[in-house]
Amino acid sequence: METGVSVVGLGQVSAAPDVLRVAFSVEHVAPDVAAAVAQVGERTDAVIAALRAQGIEAADIATSTVNVYQEYREHGRSPGYRGSHQLTATTKDLTGFGRLLNAAVDAGGNSLGLQALEFDIEDKTELQTRARELAFRQARAKAEELATLAGYSLGSVTSIAESHGHVPFRGEAAVPLAKGAFDSQVNITPGDQSVHVALEVHFSWA
Repeated sequence: METGVSVVGLGQVSAAPDVLRVAFSVEHVAPDVAAAVAQVGERTDAVIAALRAQGIEAADIATSTVNVYQEYREHGRSPGYRGSHQLTATTKDLTGFGRLLNAAVDAGGNSLGLQALEFDIEDKTELQTRARELAFRQARAKAEELATLAGYSLGSVTSIAESHGHVPFRGEAAVPLAKGAFDSQVNITPGDQSVHVALEVHFSWA
């Protein structure tokens, strides 16, 4: 049976985000599937063109979901078909949210919805390295304290298990946007993003 002590160290590092992702949806209800799909396709193309005109590269606009389904209505009324297309635009211009929103609303009109916006850090490698160092220091300090309390001397590391995570700021909206409702710039504050690493470390007794 292996002897020694197992501890968990936590490390967290914060930094300013450098990426903004905005998720839009385009929806349309029509009497038949073909019309719903056609209208959603046409208005989605218009929104994409508007975002491209604001400097968003084609590679930074991605489809998230596409749906078409029947909407059941009151007895006696013909059913409708709702088509929807959700896409996400990614930009490094963290101050450009209001500009993108205005452009998308102008292009999509009342068919446009804002699903979410998210600040993130594109490359977290350095932050994870720093958080890992902090986590290991904390783990060793805990192990040394426990060894002293138990009357042992701390030996070498025999195993390490790591988990890490990052929770970007994400604002959920999921509301339709009326055309002309955002004639002025909308300012948002990104704040800092945190990266954390947890290490489970086992030390043997010396």
